[in-house]
Amino acid sequence: MTTSTRERSSARLALAAVCLGFVMITLDATIVNLALPAIGAEFGEPSTAALQWVVDSYTVALAAFLLTWGEAGDRWGSRRVFQIGTAVFVLASIACATADSLPWLVAARAVQGAGAAALLPSSLALIVHQFPEAGARARALGVWGGMSGVGLAAGPVLGGLAVGLADWRLVFAVNVPVGLIAIWLTRRYVTETTPHRRTRLDVVGQILGTAALATLVAGFIEAGHAGWTATTTLVLSGAGVAAGIAFVAAEKVITAPVLPLGVLKVRSFAVATAIGGLFNFCLYGTLFCLALFLQREWHLGALEAGLALVPLTLAVGLNAFLSGRLTHRFGERRPIVAGGLVALAGSTGLALLPADPSPVLLVVFSVVFGCCSLAMPAMTSLAMNALPGKAGIAAGVLNAARQTGGAIGVALVGGLLPGTAMWVVAGGYGGIVLLTGLLRPRSS
Repeated sequence: MTTSTRERSSARLALAAVCLGFVMITLDATIVNLALPAIGAEFGEPSTAALQWVVDSYTVALAAFLLTWGEAGDRWGSRRVFQIGTAVFVLASIACATADSLPWLVAARAVQGAGAAALLPSSLALIVHQFPEAGARARALGVWGGMSGVGLAAGPVLGGLAVGLADWRLVFAVNVPVGLIAIWLTRRYVTETTPHRRTRLDVVGQILGTAALATLVAGFIEAGHAGWTATTTLVLSGAGVAAGIAFVAAEKVITAPVLPLGVLKVRSFAVATAIGGLFNFCLYGTLFCLALFLQREWHLGALEAGLALVPLTLAVGLNAFLSGRLTHRFGERRPIVAGGLVALAGSTGLALLPADPSPVLLVVFSVVFGCCSLAMPAMTSLAMNALPGKAGIAAGVLNAARQTGGAIGVALVGGLLPGTAMWVVAGGYGGIVLLTGLLRPRSS
């Protein structure tokens, strides 16, 4: 084997290691959706609000710790942080698979999210480091984004298969061998980034940011079953807003803030961040609603519901991979607009689904909706190219926005009636299309 062949092989295996860890954490954001009825039945907790926390304890922790771990990757090395995050994720997955109560499962899911928060920004920073040439980086980001699409969309399907063929605990146990393989490949083939920051961690910002996100999400969940004017809803929402204001104020004066507000003054990065938050708001909310709709309204079993989502899964995965090529050829703007427009059409169709089962309509609208993933690698490329030399910060802020959007999407959209929820999603994708108007015709 020649030197160049060995180098290409090592590069592929390095990308495989990073993508394995990444697909694992995106998979776990949605794999639990079709297992929720089974989890509720086992623990005697059928309420939607309680089950929303099984999903959102993961995404809240993931969003809350992303910025801190992104900073840690810049300081200590992204390879080291990636391996730490993978180990935490594997251990937390074991705790989820062996949970004997709903509170224990929710707590273990939160630890899982904290581990995932280390994986996500470091995986993106490692790709930037491993592939310094622009063309190779664009192709690698396309694969990375494609794996994200596969993970997000395959989650409900695999969750349904696990529940239908075995037990809901299998959806967490599968992470153990995958995580161990990712750690081994990372140690063998991924090179370390250069540590370059030695400032203190922003503990105040971390606490305030986590408090703001957790209380806001709790307020949205409470509003879904108690109403927007309920005392608990108002108290939680008010606390979230107050913590958010305090967070922004603190970040303005802290020497090394967890969220450097200055990066949001870069227009293309600010737009990419807003698009990322809206995108996950819509996608996570849709997957949560569809999982419950198919089982509660159409009375499908978990396995049947999982199979019913296969067309959406395939569409998301294929279009995410396609987006990498389109982004490299046409720039970021066109794939984002295309993804937003088709998702708007698909979510409108899903909003009009009848109460009686209609498999043909579900397949058609799911496939159209699944083309939303055309926007995924494009928004990532836009954000990373907007802040050259700041891969850890860019990855952390972008993905914190995305996971925050996802947590709020499950909390807010998940508490609405299915038809109403999908109209909200359609409006969100329309917002993505409008946001791209703030970009230049071709980003660089």
